[in-house]
Amino acid sequence: MGYLAIILFVIIFILILRGYPVAFTLAGVSVLFALVICFMFPDVMRFADFKLLPSRFMGTIDNYVLMAVPLFIYMGMMLEKSGLAESLLDTMAILFGKFHGGLAISVVIVGALLAASTGIVGATVVTMGLISLPTMLKRGYKEELATGVVAASGTLGQIIPPSVVLVLLADTISSSSRTGSQIDVGSLFQAAIFPGILLVLSYIIYVYVISTIKPHWAPAIPEEEINQFKRKGFTVRLILAFFLPLSLIIAVLGSILAGIASPTEAAAVGAVGATILTFIQGRFSLDVIQKVMQQTMHLSAMVFFILLGATTFTLVFRTLGGDDYLVELISDSNLPPMAFLALVMLVLFIAGFFVDFIEIIFIIVPVVTPVFNALDVDMLWVGILMAMNLQTSFLTPPFGFSLFYLKGVAPKSISTQHLYRGIIPFILIQIIFIALIIIFPNLLYIFK
Repeated sequence: MGYLAIILFVIIFILILRGYPVAFTLAGVSVLFALVICFMFPDVMRFADFKLLPSRFMGTIDNYVLMAVPLFIYMGMMLEKSGLAESLLDTMAILFGKFHGGLAISVVIVGALLAASTGIVGATVVTMGLISLPTMLKRGYKEELATGVVAASGTLGQIIPPSVVLVLLADTISSSSRTGSQIDVGSLFQAAIFPGILLVLSYIIYVYVISTIKPHWAPAIPEEEINQFKRKGFTVRLILAFFLPLSLIIAVLGSILAGIASPTEAAAVGAVGATILTFIQGRFSLDVIQKVMQQTMHLSAMVFFILLGATTFTLVFRTLGGDDYLVELISDSNLPPMAFLALVMLVLFIAGFFVDFIEIIFIIVPVVTPVFNALDVDMLWVGILMAMNLQTSFLTPPFGFSLFYLKGVAPKSISTQHLYRGIIPFILIQIIFIALIIIFPNLLYIFK
């Protein structure tokens, strides 16, 4: 009767695509579907099976790893208020401004530093959209290049740790594993570092190449303006602009990689560190702390409501034998592991056009993880591939959230077509990188 579980999955996916609230759709439809099955097929599912649900809920709420989620969200929101992004962008613009494409390169580098400091895509895209996009347009940058660089750089927080996506992926894969093949958040962070660095370098190379081929797309800043800016205590501002975010990155990622702190403990260090940096920048106030806490509570509640809904769906799906049914289907079809991986990557990529990454993690990942376990596939490798695939979901129209964030703060001269055309090269770069990691999985173990 495992096909009933697949029917449940399809119904939920269609309803979410129709725009129904994700958390309540996952929980409500799963419970109603299960009740119908209890009446129609009592030998398949019984009312007693629902007794497991409260313990599943408490197991989710008590999960120590998931405590890192609200802490990382707080860290990102607080850094957004600190003004560090403005200092970084101003400083980097002067360092690279004399080159064609220098402003765009500075945006990529700042996006990478903010990603390693916050892991919150929305905050990064909005901040850089407000600060750097008007400046690039004023300097004569091509609209597609300017918007594409800002949107793509803002999504680096999906793959560069500390990343909320990696925390959720690690927990979901571990809890869905049938063979006990757990992956911890620290290992996933460690494996994501080198691919993240390579992705940043590829963005920079693309900007450099396109600016060299078409210099009128990315004009340089006049030398006189750069010299004038450097006279105003530039060295001190340069040191502060880099030292403050790097100190936070070292405190968070360094403590995890050195084995000093768990990811949850490092997230707490990051939350405190972001508050201190905001105070140093002179931006800390009661109003700021109130807004940051409200935004943190809002996003955390959204994530955990979806997680509880996904827990309900997973319980019903497994009770109906959906995971066994899928494993049996793949085994009977003699589908090779690489073919199944390619199929999952394609499904994730297409789903990213219509569904948020959180829903994809909590709906699709628990379904495919047992199959990967049965095929004896390295789940750390699969986790990084999924994270990079989910990163594209922020850029792919029509529902790319990074595009929504940027459109909301962009000047009126920027159209939706500018955004869509601008992100195409960066989506292609990400697809190429997914292929490279599939071909060369050892790239994940450079920092091991």
